Amino acid sequence: MNDIVKPENLVYSKPRLMNDNPMHYCPGCSHGVVHKLIAEVIDEMGMEENTIGIAPVGCAVFAYNYIDIDWEEAAHGRAPAIATAIKRLNPDKMVFTYQGDGDLAAIGTAETIHACNRGENIVIVFINNAIYGMTGGQMAPTTLEGMVTATCPYGRNVELYGYPLKISDLVVKLDGACYVTRQSVETAAAVKKAKKALRHAFENSMAKKGTSLVEFVSTCVSGWKMSPENANKWLQENMFAKYPLGDLKNV
Repeated sequence: MNDIVKPENLVYSKPRLMNDNPMHYCPGCSHGVVHKLIAEVIDEMGMEENTIGIAPVGCAVFAYNYIDIDWEEAAHGRAPAIATAIKRLNPDKMVFTYQGDGDLAAIGTAETIHACNRGENIVIVFINNAIYGMTGGQMAPTTLEGMVTATCPYGRNVELYGYPLKISDLVVKLDGACYVTRQSVETAAAVKKAKKALRHAFENSMAKKGTSLVEFVSTCVSGWKMSPENANKWLQENMFAKYPLGDLKNV
């Protein structure tokens, strides 16, 4: 009864590269699960000492505080540009960005498009929760038509604000993008698929196949003003119709 159970003998345990710092994410947020998957993939690939993550402005600005790898901070939207420089100077390193929709699909649209078009050998991890979660729940480029936010309290009106931006669909058209996929983490089965997609993306970058973009259609319990359970249900009933899951391009 007093035997110590070693971590390697547990069926489930915290990823080795995740430290003990309490996360600042809201309970039920998708960020924590995606962090876990990234930490597991890097560890399983044996790339702990050879991975560099780029975290810009947004909810994930403190990503460096949770996953024990090398990190670089970037100005709002500029993560793909920073990742380009780091990867070109250190071609043997595994380099990825971790960005929200307000960062990647708004102020960072140019950096995203051109990095993918050049075929930089990086991975772009894209958290799409259809809202600006960190700054008060404002409308994002990915906000759904009719969706209520702090800056469109009567719902997104496409006549005023345009249509939701399906950034992954645009990236698919670029010759430099080798792998574009949409995943989610709201169920155990989805988490398993998402981890496989991340592993494929990281392997592509090290094989110099071009840019991989892994979009996570995610929840924002505080911005959506829902419980985690209701947010997951709303995600399935609304987000997936506009942002369907699965591989969009796999060269």
